[in-house]
Order: sequence, then C-alpha cells, then structure tokens
Amino acid sequence: MTDEKRGRHLPQSIGIRVLDSARFAGGFAQLVTQTAREFFLPPFPFRLIVEQLKAIGVDSFFLVVITGLATGSVMALQFGQGLARFGGTLYVPKLTSLAILREMGPVFTSLLLAGRIGSGMASEISSMKVTQQIDAIRALGTSPTQRIVIPRVVACMIALPLLTLIADYIALFGAMMISKLELSIGFGFFIAKIIETITLTDLFTGMAKTVVFAFFISFTACWRGLNTEGGTEGVGKSTTWVVVTASIFIMIADFFLSKLFFELVYPKY
Repeated sequence: MTDEKRGRHLPQSIGIRVLDSARFAGGFAQLVTQTAREFFLPPFPFRLIVEQLKAIGVDSFFLVVITGLATGSVMALQFGQGLARFGGTLYVPKLTSLAILREMGPVFTSLLLAGRIGSGMASEISSMKVTQQIDAIRALGTSPTQRIVIPRVVACMIALPLLTLIADYIALFGAMMISKLELSIGFGFFIAKIIETITLTDLFTGMAKTVVFAFFISFTACWRGLNTEGGTEGVGKSTTWVVVTASIFIMIADFFLSKLFFELVYPKY
C-alpha cells in the first residue's frame, strides 16, 4: 500500500477504533448495570457459583503455587545480588515482603488468571453465542445474565483474592529459601524482619486490588463472549482480545489503586 493510500485510510482506521472503544465502554457499563439489577433477583445461582469456583479457584491452585514460588525466589535473588554491592543484603526480607504483598503477588496472580480464566470464560461464552445457546436460554425465559454472568463474576471476585493470598505466602516462602541458600540469611532473621515490616494494611490492600482486577477480568470476558460474531473464527479473536484487554485493565488499574493507597492508606515515612 502506498503512502498516499495509507494516509487516506488512516482517519477511517482511527474512526473505527474510536467507535469500537465507545461501543465497548457503553456495552460494558450496560452489562455491569444489568448484573447489579438482577443480582438480588431469585433464584440465586449458588450451584453455578460453586461450579465456577472450582473451575477458577481449585483448578488454578497449582499454577498459582508454581508462579508464586518462582516470583519470590527471583525477587530475593535479584534484590540480594543488587544490594550486595552496597552491603545492604540484610534489607532483602523487608524489600521482598513489601514488594510481594503490595504489588508482585496481586499483579502477577491477576495477569496469570487473566490468561487462564479470562480466555476460558471468553471461549466458553463465545461458543455458546455462536451456537445459539444464548438464544435458547432466552427462549426458555431465563436471563443469560443470571445463568452466565453473575456466577462467573461472583466466583472470580471470591477466588482471585484467595489465590493471591496463597501466592503471597508461597512467594515469601520461596524468597526465604533463596535468602538462606544464596545470601546466608537465616530463617529466623527473615521471618522477624517480615513481621517487623509488613502490616495487615499491606496484605489487605494487595487483596483489595485483586477484587478490582477480578471485576475487570470477568466482566470483560463476559461482555466479549456475549457479543461474539463470526463463528469459530470469532471465538478465537474474542479469546485473544479478552486476554489483551484484561491485562491492560489490570496494569492501568494497578497504577491508580497504588496511587490511591499511597495517599490514603499507607503510612507516610
């Protein structure tokens, strides 16, 4: 394509992207509003929520454990090698514990779940959409929001904070092991410095972030799945789109939440 043709198509491409973004924002807000409106309507889908908790939480357990162990080990090794140049190795427990509880644990776990759970939700709901199962649910007089959206949103917002809590402790364990093996920092000293440094505020603010991340992951996947078009090809595109979009939401939300917590919650040193 020549530069002249690219120049002619550029405004059109920008306009299409702007319209797609506006359509997503409007549809996302509408789905959130509809979910809030139908959340308290009977019957409440307890069984479906339990099924989703298993799919989201239990089936992701070992993946979260491996990721947490690797994250804590790498952070302790990097901090230790970097601080060793300045004689600051003894600060490794403080730095790793704060970084894991406030940032690395919540963000890495959420990104991991965005890839696994977000893509799974999107592909499942998209398949139901293109095979007209969503229309069949409506024809039976049942709301797709109650049967599809609410169970996944509730389960995700319950499972992700709990998985993050597990990932935090596993990451701290990995950091403690590497500190002992590579930096000659004893277990007792490491644990004492963690207790001295971190507070319940650090733990709960990190978990609070994951509730927001779960909100974006679940609603993004549900909205895209319910609006998928184009058959099996559309299912593949929706899956990729959800993973990318949810990851972007997580990174942007993390910045603003961190800024908010530093202003309102974290102590000023």
